Amino acid sequence: MDPFDRIDEIIAHLEQARSVPMSRNNCMVDRAEMIAALEALRGELPVEIRRAQALLNERDKILEAGQREAERIIAEGEAEHARLVSMNEITVSAEHEANRIISEAREEAQRLRDEVDEYIDTVLANFEQFLRRTLVNIERGRDRMHALREIGSFAPDQGEHSLLS
Repeated sequence: MDPFDRIDEIIAHLEQARSVPMSRNNCMVDRAEMIAALEALRGELPVEIRRAQALLNERDKILEAGQREAERIIAEGEAEHARLVSMNEITVSAEHEANRIISEAREEAQRLRDEVDEYIDTVLANFEQFLRRTLVNIERGRDRMHALREIGSFAPDQGEHSLLS
């Protein structure tokens, strides 16, 4: 189950919980059920973190491949440059062509770096947003759990008895 679905499930469960008499913020829930739901959520979060790590690893591979390709293109340009320069008839033309190839290679390498950086930034921003929402929901869940713990500290017979008196 998606962690957001699990969080929505916990929130729905808390919203449907029976209210404590004489209180508008406190409610009663099954502690074991709530703990099980939160533990399931905890078990699902590392999957998202592993996905983010995989994306970072993928980014590194893409950057390495782009760097190798850029180096290859630059080396080809430089080799072509050297070959053309060695030919006396076309020395000037060769220098211009080699410079153009090197410039295009550098522009292509920079374009690839920019695209990869933008892609990774977008993925990380989405993951950051996911983590923020998750942390907010965890905080809400903890607040509710603490509230429930406070409610649970009263014996049920005392609460019912004092209401009847």
